[in-house]
Amino acid sequence: MKFYSHLIFLVFSAMVLSVTSWSAPIEVRAPGQQAIPVAVTSFLPMAGGGPADVAREFQEVVKDDLEFSGIFRFIDPEAFLSDAGRLGMESSQVDFEQWRLLGTEALVKGGYVLEGENLVMEARLYDVLRGRLLTGQRYSGRRQDVRAMAHAFADQVLKALTGNMGAFKAKIAYINDQTGFKELYMMDVDGNQPTRLTSHRSLVLNPDFSPQGKEIAFTSYRSGNPDLFRMEVYSRREASVSSRKGLNIAGRYRPPAGRELALTITEDGNADLFIIGTDGRVSRRLTSSWGIDVDPSWSPDGERIAFVSDRLGNPQIFVINVNGGKERRITRTGSYNVTPAWSPDGERIAFSRLEGGRFDIHTIRPDGSDERRLTFGAGNKEHPRWSPDGRFLVYSSTEKGKRGIYVMRADGSGSRRISSAAGNSFHPAWSPRW
Repeated sequence: MKFYSHLIFLVFSAMVLSVTSWSAPIEVRAPGQQAIPVAVTSFLPMAGGGPADVAREFQEVVKDDLEFSGIFRFIDPEAFLSDAGRLGMESSQVDFEQWRLLGTEALVKGGYVLEGENLVMEARLYDVLRGRLLTGQRYSGRRQDVRAMAHAFADQVLKALTGNMGAFKAKIAYINDQTGFKELYMMDVDGNQPTRLTSHRSLVLNPDFSPQGKEIAFTSYRSGNPDLFRMEVYSRREASVSSRKGLNIAGRYRPPAGRELALTITEDGNADLFIIGTDGRVSRRLTSSWGIDVDPSWSPDGERIAFVSDRLGNPQIFVINVNGGKERRITRTGSYNVTPAWSPDGERIAFSRLEGGRFDIHTIRPDGSDERRLTFGAGNKEHPRWSPDGRFLVYSSTEKGKRGIYVMRADGSGSRRISSAAGNSFHPAWSPRW
């Protein structure tokens, strides 16, 4: 299988059929804060038609994405009236009064044509209360692209109703050991289409997407030393970035351009943070402590780094300004705090804490205030990473035995496993939007 080759043919119409939006975007900042009553109808065949399973899959993916966002309440399809069975997609063709009777505020309708392997999906979102089209998209691709189309439309629905684009049309990179080796994999945000990207037959760790999503950096022991590589996602071409003797680990692309990476190098026998270019040349050394400094995470503006250091005896989270200044410790609770991840809006840093023999995920503000615990219960929850819209966190967990990849909302609710049961999966990273 040539991974992603079919996506080259997936064309999303550049023309938005209507850019009309609510008079003011609905301010939904947390799940449960406001539940928007939405009806998602079955997509109907247009001229030429096609098998119903295409429409059913599109509808199921859209509903699943919107449900996971935590800000929608779905109208029961059993209550739908005659308008749900009509194809008409112009505002003048929709019987909005029927939907108002059901308490609907947002309505999703659409149609499709499948001719051979060529698929066209027409999707619409309506403001029922005002009786108007909010946004519409025409997606054209192949039959196997239907899930990508549905994720893209769910993202558009979130943007139209909240003002913030969703993150479902993205990918999650992770490590899995089902082959007997720890290799790099990638899958959809809902766990579908898992694909192995490396065949190093060794230990691969710590993937990170470039800000544009075109590359993944990772550490591999393929040559016996923990070296930093980068891979072009579409072609899977690899290049060594840093193969200095000793550690070259946890590389993180610097936003917004992605032309540099922060990583840990043991240049003089001690593990310190460095910034290097994507060509491997060292730009600067950031830390020079006697302790171990690891796991860098960039602030969204690329000016600060959160990292882990045991310079005070136990691993704690610190923040450093890359243009100068002293490292500042931000975690004051717990004796073992690791794997920080800066949120896309710069407001919070997620991390894992070992306490009572178990790892759980917390978040904290960059100034060290307002710490919140997000996970509870059995198993270790580790290596949190944010979705590009900041609505979700992906992480690894052993709560059901084998280590797997889970996603949850940013407040800790709605946790679900997305990786398969094959092998152990860990070290996830959420891509930018594709």
